[in-house]
Amino acid sequence: MKLHYSLKPKDESRIVKGMGRDLNISFKHAVVICDKLRGMMLMDAIKLLEAVIALERTIPFKKFKKGIGHRRGMGKENTGKYPKKAASEILNVLRNLETNADYKGLDPEKLRIIHIQALKGIARLRRKPKGRWAIWRSQLVNVQAIAEESARS
Repeated sequence: MKLHYSLKPKDESRIVKGMGRDLNISFKHAVVICDKLRGMMLMDAIKLLEAVIALERTIPFKKFKKGIGHRRGMGKENTGKYPKKAASEILNVLRNLETNADYKGLDPEKLRIIHIQALKGIARLRRKPKGRWAIWRSQLVNVQAIAEESARS
């Protein structure tokens, strides 16, 4: 199966790509994390996600923030969460970018994330317990990321 990316880069020699398919994470959490990481340097993004998993830093929620509590020390963006499961899966995608850069001969320290996007995948259908005929839909998520080697770090 051929993998298609939403962004078509012009210069393929300075580009690395990575994708996570059918991840069992929250789609809304994945969208918010991708919005935060877009435009960051790759190593800074990896450090941020490791801090989120260790519950040291929060991800500010600008979308999907109804009913989210305030977090201390966030400044103007005072609503946030610690989406550990989504952060760990997206961290695997970013580490995939890093290894692809090593394989291609690019410096991972100079990579800037130019495209990262969460897309809805397939919806798994599961029966409810005790023989009931109703179904649960669990939405899977696809995450695609593209990083470009920049001259400045």
